[in-house]
Amino acid sequence: MKLVIAEKPSVAMSIAKVIGANSRKDGYLEGNNYIVSWCVGHLIRMSSPESYDGRYKRWSIADLPIFPDNYKYEVSKYTKKQYSILKKLFADKRVVEVVNACDAGREGELIFRLVYNQARCKKPIKRLWISSMEDKAIKEGFNNLKDGIEYENLYRSALARGQADWLVGMNLSRYYSCLHNNNYSVGRVQTPTLSMVVDRDKSIRNFEKEKYFTVQIDANNMKLETSRIDEKEKADKLLSSIPGIIEIKEIEKKRKITRPDRLFDLTTLQRECNKYFGYSAKQTLDYAQSLYEKKLITYPRTDSRFLTDDMVDNVKRYVDSFGNDFDGKNFKSIFDSKKVTDHTAIIPTSASLDFDTTSLQGSEEKVFELIKVKLLAARSENLITENTKIICNVEGYEFTTTGTVVIDEGYTKYLTSYTKKKEDKVLPKLDKGDKLKVESKKINEKYTNPPKHYTEDTLLKAMELAGSEARQDMELERKGLGTPATRAGILENLINKELIKRDERKLISTEKGEQLVSLVADFLRNPNTTVDWEVKLYEISEGKADLKDFIGDVEKRIREVISQK
Repeated sequence: MKLVIAEKPSVAMSIAKVIGANSRKDGYLEGNNYIVSWCVGHLIRMSSPESYDGRYKRWSIADLPIFPDNYKYEVSKYTKKQYSILKKLFADKRVVEVVNACDAGREGELIFRLVYNQARCKKPIKRLWISSMEDKAIKEGFNNLKDGIEYENLYRSALARGQADWLVGMNLSRYYSCLHNNNYSVGRVQTPTLSMVVDRDKSIRNFEKEKYFTVQIDANNMKLETSRIDEKEKADKLLSSIPGIIEIKEIEKKRKITRPDRLFDLTTLQRECNKYFGYSAKQTLDYAQSLYEKKLITYPRTDSRFLTDDMVDNVKRYVDSFGNDFDGKNFKSIFDSKKVTDHTAIIPTSASLDFDTTSLQGSEEKVFELIKVKLLAARSENLITENTKIICNVEGYEFTTTGTVVIDEGYTKYLTSYTKKKEDKVLPKLDKGDKLKVESKKINEKYTNPPKHYTEDTLLKAMELAGSEARQDMELERKGLGTPATRAGILENLINKELIKRDERKLISTEKGEQLVSLVADFLRNPNTTVDWEVKLYEISEGKADLKDFIGDVEKRIREVISQK
């Protein structure tokens, strides 16, 4: 028999149904020469420092750094029952092969391997690697199982990530807490994220608004205005020099073609759900995961915004069901296997066509509809507008006004529930050299605006882009802080640790958060540090870097910080 291990019970049920394991047992299903069970997420966790030595129960700088020679792992107290079931199944003499059916990615690989190793199983491993829970995808996945050895480097990368995070968290949280007599939490990704929020809040507090001026002319039912003028005297002088008749110096007309946005990865889905519905990143991930387990969308924990080339026919059948008003070129552009990493972009499944989505819980329905609309828009026609700019010149200053006319609303017709409809601003029909009678003129007094507080939308974007300038030379998707799958948890952890707080939709640093950022070493605040580490983790997964060398570098940085005491 083959033992199939999924990450969650709902996924195990879907797999079991497809492969014929229909007999329900305690903690697993059986049938058709298969046993199917599940992990309930992370069954195994890294042991705390006191499991290595009892003296570590008390936090003391004198005991730092803590660098285990061999890392210990233990069964989570909340999942002991399911682990016991899995351990017995691994040892079952009927089982000759184990199939890792955990989520197709770095963390899914780690979840399975830790359970497999903890149970001391030695049976051969096969890997199910799928991004959709549709029956067809599951069948194809089982027909094309991979050898587990092919994912050894991915497992090493996951181990390295876990060990690096453990080293930073366990050592530097203790170090800064003891040194400054406070309960601080330091993390490889969370600390530079916190630093971005703190820096933004300081910029807002320290902002000093600057007054500036513009000069405005009303003529021919138009308002023509200068750009910023810093000195009031210059604005006064310009105002007094404006004649009663002005001439149009130039009329610029440009047709603008805007292509639809790309499909959703998890981060952009979380950002838009925050913008449109006010959902937190964690809420959006939970709703998307539930939709995935209902077989209504593809795998949500993805950092790709493209589909693979072999999905063309299935996706075309799906979008055809909503009508054929789409742009063939834009449809083709959403497929590019070379730009797909572990998983494809998030789209509805074919199975969703036979599902009454109005029966979904309200929030899930909103997320599903947004995902559907994004696909329909992405393959639709371009938005075409004609933009007109009228320019007049007085004493060397340009007075301008602009107008926009929508020629073809294109993909935007699908987005009217979420974004404002582009309204035409029609300018009078005029030509270069035409004379305009000045009806009125005035000086506008304006002030510069401070930066805006982060929202989850803008902070997720900042996390995604962090360090990207330093990594423009690399064709690497994961350039930012964290991964799409982990960013929601990072934000929630910062809030739970009282380092930042929610103020309506704004994210604001607390006094404790600001204190911590002022204390930690520069490399912990700098986003480029964790980006560099993420690059190394990627290289480990590709077999181009060594786990021990990476951990050695992490230990060196920690030792340097602690030696400063």
